[in-house]
Amino acid sequence: MSLQKYTKNTYQEQQAIETSQKLLSLYRKRRSTRFFTDQKIDQKIINNAIATAGSAPSGANRQPWLFCSVSCPQLKKQIRQLSEAEEENFYVKKPNKQWVKDLEFLHPKKEKPYLEYASHLILVFYKNQTITDEQEIQKNYYAKESTGIATGMLISALHLSGVSTLTYTPRRMKFIQELLEIDKSYIPFMLVVAGIAPEEFDVPMIKKKDLEQISKHYH
Repeated sequence: MSLQKYTKNTYQEQQAIETSQKLLSLYRKRRSTRFFTDQKIDQKIINNAIATAGSAPSGANRQPWLFCSVSCPQLKKQIRQLSEAEEENFYVKKPNKQWVKDLEFLHPKKEKPYLEYASHLILVFYKNQTITDEQEIQKNYYAKESTGIATGMLISALHLSGVSTLTYTPRRMKFIQELLEIDKSYIPFMLVVAGIAPEEFDVPMIKKKDLEQISKHYH
């Protein structure tokens, strides 16, 4: 592989401190959202967020991810109906009692209206292998971890653009793969709901861990 010159961003300490503080303040305002208005998001914003996610690092630069944005009302309605059927199995017919108990403080419901009424659903997939143009099988290293990083960058890009999100993972997601006719080599990873939240709405009272609880520093 040939090499090329790379010019890094300029590092100015005081500016970097100020930028990092501003970002911290912005990200502390991020909350998972289950309430959305009917306002539509410009597809350019979604495309730019996905492109940002696509700039994430990945094992051996395999870029094993696939992001599918859905704004079609009929498709969103189908995804909601199929997801709620899965939720019925999870919460009612074959409940995971410990998981349900752990989620009580979030007041989860099997009804998922946001899947239908939010502006966009972004379905995230990954694959463990890639078939090259020469029909050779290439292993995708750390495919799931890489896709997790990319999904975090997707959520960050949407948040900084003023778009509210919710991460959602039905117990079984194969139905989404079949509905969207995604190649079977891809594995469903996550569904990101993206939309515009109302001015005010209720959210669970939760607290993030302090810096001291999540970090250790060795000088």
